[in-house]
Amino acid sequence: MLFGTLEAGGTKMVLSVGNEKNELLEQTSIPTEAPEKTIPAMIDWFRGKGIVSLGIGTFGPVDLKTDSPTYGWITKTPKPGWSDKPLLPPMRDELGVPALIDTDVNAAALAEWRLGAARGLNNCVYVTVGTGIGAGLVIEGKLVHGLVHPELGHMLLRQEAKDPTPDGFCPYHKGCLEGLAAGPAIEKRWGKKGYELPEDHEAWDLEASYLAQMCVNMICAFSPEKIILGGGVMQQKHLFPMIRRKTLELLNEYIQSEVILTDIDHYIVEPGLGTKSGATGALLLARFAWEENKKNA
Repeated sequence: MLFGTLEAGGTKMVLSVGNEKNELLEQTSIPTEAPEKTIPAMIDWFRGKGIVSLGIGTFGPVDLKTDSPTYGWITKTPKPGWSDKPLLPPMRDELGVPALIDTDVNAAALAEWRLGAARGLNNCVYVTVGTGIGAGLVIEGKLVHGLVHPELGHMLLRQEAKDPTPDGFCPYHKGCLEGLAAGPAIEKRWGKKGYELPEDHEAWDLEASYLAQMCVNMICAFSPEKIILGGGVMQQKHLFPMIRRKTLELLNEYIQSEVILTDIDHYIVEPGLGTKSGATGALLLARFAWEENKKNA
């Protein structure tokens, strides 16, 4: 049995076909252009591949309420051309298969909880730090939705005195996590992309300070059993020990958890599935869509 998966990003769409063993068998990517061009191209790629359902993990904001007339639509987004546009409905209808959609970070959190770094736990948070910053939450074995879905990338932070651009670069909020610590913020602040900066550049101490504030907020608000940090910026592996150290300093032994106090190296971690968390999560969503459809048939 084959399942279709879509990891929808602001710069590229990653399309895969997987099986019931959660193996990704075939994959391609296409640029994220106008929906009128991108969506038909994705539908064409899936045609003839024999998929029985489709799972989508997407950039947001996105309408996730299954009883909403705009379920599966991208809502108000800064991504040009995508505001108030349907994503799931045309793909589901044209391919003729059941489909489920969630945020890209919720999909990744689901995969890490079921199969990756948080396997066997009840709770975890997955954060992607890249072009934007987003977080997916699993609490007591369930993905968190609400009024819409968590937008933890826009939590407000205490700006660091050493930051030459303390307002950040978010068009919506001054001093929010994404505006201070996402990849584009690094580039705008220092004039170079993160991967072009040496490990001893002052950018990384500042970045670790903001991400440590984020970790403390996550710990105090949600008490996750694991914090998983992925995305392009976190490919700078030297950030992990800096974030862990600064998180401990900020907590100041207030949270009396043994894993934090004595084993934080195994608490704030890299994704167990590497770069496949998002696509694997979309595969799990596709399996859920097929199972739900079969149950209701």
